[in-house]
Amino acid sequence: MDFGFGEFDSGFDDLSVEIEEFELKKTKKFTRIFDLGNGGSIAYCSVNGGKLFFGDCDGYVYCVDMEGNEIWKFRTGGIIVDSPKFHGKFMYVGCFDGNLYCIDSETGEEVWRFRTSDKVYGSGITGDGVVYFGSLDNYFYAVNAITGEEIWRFRTGGEIVSTPNIHENFVMFGCYDGNFYCLDKNTGKEIWRFHTDDHIQSEQTPPVVDGIVYFTSWDNYLYGIRTDDGKEIMRFKAGKLGLSGAPVMNGNLLIFGSREGILYAIDKNTSKEVWRFTFGKITIGASVMNGKVYFGSEDYNFYCLDADTGKEIWRFRTGSYTYGRPVFCNGLVFVASWDCHVYALNSETGEEVWRFAASSQERAYQPPPHREFEMVVKKEMHIEDAISEDRYKSKNEHSVSLSDYQIETEYSTTSDYKTKSDYDVNMVIFEGFIGGNDLWISDSVTLTPASLISM
Repeated sequence: MDFGFGEFDSGFDDLSVEIEEFELKKTKKFTRIFDLGNGGSIAYCSVNGGKLFFGDCDGYVYCVDMEGNEIWKFRTGGIIVDSPKFHGKFMYVGCFDGNLYCIDSETGEEVWRFRTSDKVYGSGITGDGVVYFGSLDNYFYAVNAITGEEIWRFRTGGEIVSTPNIHENFVMFGCYDGNFYCLDKNTGKEIWRFHTDDHIQSEQTPPVVDGIVYFTSWDNYLYGIRTDDGKEIMRFKAGKLGLSGAPVMNGNLLIFGSREGILYAIDKNTSKEVWRFTFGKITIGASVMNGKVYFGSEDYNFYCLDADTGKEIWRFRTGSYTYGRPVFCNGLVFVASWDCHVYALNSETGEEVWRFAASSQERAYQPPPHREFEMVVKKEMHIEDAISEDRYKSKNEHSVSLSDYQIETEYSTTSDYKTKSDYDVNMVIFEGFIGGNDLWISDSVTLTPASLISM
């Protein structure tokens, strides 16, 4: 899932001290006191053979017909947040219980399961009888799609929560270590890697066009990289809060969303912005069909725009967040929602045709966020009109998972002032969260000014 931002009152707005150098440390501890597996929230869905398939946060996989009738459901051992992938009649589902499941899509019976050492966030991609996928155990796997036997594995420097793509003899994927990897799909040998300045997270497949693969990073950039040698062809900066998800193509346009609530359309040849649509909340994935772009948002709305101009055609209100890239069949667009429903809408008008409710109607809580903060130092030198303001972004100094239900993060920032004066120090805390403040269960923030340093 993706992260949004809100504000938190630090309580230090009126702090005035005489300092030579000021250091602020923030230690953030929070505990998830809920069972993350509870809830029927749905993130993604897939269409295959005229049927709709999806998993939910209660661990169920569903098969539904085009009229919204349940055909079968299969119970896994953990949360499912990605769309199923297919090879013939076999369906593959990654699960937070550490398994990649292979299920017969016609009967709903388990064929095999492949066990990793940590959560499997995505369902991977299939090609030439092989399913490729990553795990939070830092490994990227190639497994025989029929038997479930491991062919090879490749160790990265971080968790893998991105969907790969296959191009020619390459399999490519992003990683939390900030690298975008290209491997030989047959041997697992590394061909090249491209490093960004933050982690890469994308539940959508990064598109490849004319030998260039396009993906985003939390360093705020959209990248275009040559598949043969990993050389950068283009980059485009969008916002300040990081990017996740992969762009979707419409002719020469790369269309992708930001965490600031902006959907961008960029010309892939010039790297110039063509249009933008602002709606104020996070979006992750979009789809293009028949000259229209479809996407959901954390504002509970599902949008349809003209893909060439960015003009809104219609919107549909759901009961919660809609994260996943929508899918289509028989004139319908299918929208998975965190409100525990999948909606079937008329793709031309946006009118609801039917909705399917998951077994549980309790929405799943979402995990705690990464956070950042900003320290504002306002210099008041006691000289008329001599006031200036400098801002210092935090650095993530320490982040460790203490258990499945607790994460501790420490941040720090240091001012550059070397001369004694009176300063008003204003800490503005930008709190990241997934989904919204309504999902917070426990929250404790400690801000500790460092000792003053004398000359």
